[in-house]
Amino acid sequence: MEEEFNWLLKEEVHAVLKQLQEILKEASRRFSVPSPGLCEGQLKQENFILGSSTMDQVKGVLTLQGEALTQADINIKVAKSSQVMHFAFRDDKQWKLQQIQDARNHVNQALQLLSSRDESYTFKTGAEVNKLMDAVMLQLSRARNRLTTPASMTLPELAASGLVKMFTPPMPGDVMVNFYINLSKLCLTVYQLHVLQPNTTKNFKSAGSSVLHNPGAMFEYNNTKFEVSHVHKVECVVPWLNDTLVFFTISLQLCQQLKDKISVFSSFWNYRPF
Repeated sequence: MEEEFNWLLKEEVHAVLKQLQEILKEASRRFSVPSPGLCEGQLKQENFILGSSTMDQVKGVLTLQGEALTQADINIKVAKSSQVMHFAFRDDKQWKLQQIQDARNHVNQALQLLSSRDESYTFKTGAEVNKLMDAVMLQLSRARNRLTTPASMTLPELAASGLVKMFTPPMPGDVMVNFYINLSKLCLTVYQLHVLQPNTTKNFKSAGSSVLHNPGAMFEYNNTKFEVSHVHKVECVVPWLNDTLVFFTISLQLCQQLKDKISVFSSFWNYRPF
């Protein structure tokens, strides 16, 4: 058993670390960011058509370049008049998707942890391997959570986010938008609002924080009270985000399997008869 354990610490741990590095390098490449040391080429631009399940109230094309939305071309059909409003990002503007940026940073931190223990390094104990695996798994879990858990926002936060200022022509005060990632989907939510008259605010109750607010949600912004009258959510699948989520799952499984092997030997060590 002792020989087997030494072999595990010396050979198999490094084989798993190498495999993990290869998978995570592939994941990192999916974010379209050149690795350090390579000349930085122009990132690939991808266009995505937004599909809608709500009677085509919102249509659009989004242009994604790595972690940045470089263009958003959106048509919104106004509920009352059926008039179609058209908005596009100003040429000098782009919107950073913080979720993608954070996920990429966590992947790169996991890679740094793995590269700090190259093949010349000798692990002396199972606990040392477990410590490394826990640190790598923490980064991978955080990366996955950033893509699977969009940030909750209040409606005033959304109104103040600066996103409405990205468009030409400027969006009217009764329309708000939000972009976020949910799993492998890039989502756009459009809120149509109406101003609550002073005599109708006796039942006013400010809505809390949420990823997606429902019609009827109320909020106050710049001393004006609003109610959400219509909500339209459209989304498109980003294939490379799906790839990264698969890589995260495989990597987490590899880490756990190595921890389980260490655990088998550790329990034998702790309970062997003297």
